[in-house]
Amino acid sequence: MLGSLPVRVLDDRYRDDALALLDADPVTNVFVGSRVHASGLDPRRLGAQMWGYLRDGRLAALCYAGANLIPVGADDAAVRAFAERAQAQGRRCSSIVGPVGAVSGMWSFLAPYWGPPRAVRAAQPVMWTGSPARVPADPAVRRVTMEDFDLIYPACVQMFTEEVGVSPNTGDGGVLYRARVAELIQAGRAFARIEDGRVMFKAEIGAVTPHACQVQGVWVPPDLRGRSLSVGGMAAVVSESLRGIAPVVSLYVNDFNSRARATYRRVGFTESTVFMSVLF
Repeated sequence: MLGSLPVRVLDDRYRDDALALLDADPVTNVFVGSRVHASGLDPRRLGAQMWGYLRDGRLAALCYAGANLIPVGADDAAVRAFAERAQAQGRRCSSIVGPVGAVSGMWSFLAPYWGPPRAVRAAQPVMWTGSPARVPADPAVRRVTMEDFDLIYPACVQMFTEEVGVSPNTGDGGVLYRARVAELIQAGRAFARIEDGRVMFKAEIGAVTPHACQVQGVWVPPDLRGRSLSVGGMAAVVSESLRGIAPVVSLYVNDFNSRARATYRRVGFTESTVFMSVLF
């Protein structure tokens, strides 16, 4: 009987319950929360399945199952149940991302079935701020427009390739990635400092809920690093985001990227939880 199963694919009948779980920790859950706030739980609109773990008939945990596999509020029993479902259907995601305890638990179960990953980022501190930046914003940082696309897109590709280890142009030639970059620009969520036709700093707001937003794609050209361009740039992004996007600005960063973590602390970010990512 469906009602007795601990994990099920959710639909919009569970939207309010799912949002209550997501919004209970809006910084940690900002990516999944942004999708549900915007699209609900119908898989066709969401572009993914949302698995729900039920305990005593009540929704106790979630797992976003799309291009990423992302557990939400999952204790050991929920982690095991989500991992078993993922193993049964086969790997359809390019990564597992989320709080380190849940992701490490899922991966310990799935590793024998899904084979060696391309990379494991074992500790990625989540950082956030709800206050104005502690340092002056770079006045040259602005929202970019589609007129800037031909300059911004190569910088986005370089950032993605450095971070993930593969080019977003692999496979479909970059069709989906170009569409995503264009979407962020058109939504007013892409920022950059551009001088003489060159991107000096860039960042985007990749996820937004009424409670928080998440910065992604922070990048400075390699030959310009160490000049504090990202400090003023991030201060500008924080200021604009708090002014018109969300009351809290968040991001997550690899623990070994000490320069970036120091930059974000200078701007005013503090660390909360820790993520882990398994990349395929």
